[in-house]
Amino acid sequence: MKMTKQEYGAYVKKLSPNSPIGRNVLAAFIVGGLICTLGQLVLTGYQALELSEELAGTATSITMVFLGALLTGLSLYDDIAKVGGAGTLVPITGFSNAVVSPAMEFRSEGVVTGTAVKIFAIAGPVLVFGIGASVLYGLVLWIWT
Repeated sequence: MKMTKQEYGAYVKKLSPNSPIGRNVLAAFIVGGLICTLGQLVLTGYQALELSEELAGTATSITMVFLGALLTGLSLYDDIAKVGGAGTLVPITGFSNAVVSPAMEFRSEGVVTGTAVKIFAIAGPVLVFGIGASVLYGLVLWIWT
């Protein structure tokens, strides 16, 4: 069967189900908001324990990374992501999930060739481009001032 690109595009569009954009956006907003609310509650709890603002922020970051990794390890983060979609990409828990997921997926290949090699498969490019952008920004700021 010969098809042009336009015909193929129309064929795929006809067979593909429509995405419920409104529902997806609302679910992402609610799930992302709940994750952020949990982070705020953890921060408030640490501050109630009389930790300084800086220490409370650090402890909150560590706690949220741990919770993201734990939920990923228990295969619960994927269930949350099925409901909340992009809302689970809240930076700190989403990063934790992005590091732990490939490590779990490739653990059967061994500690070194599986887990250690694949642990930054998803998060690695984020780190490379994030660090690269911050260096570039720093250089521009240094030259500018």
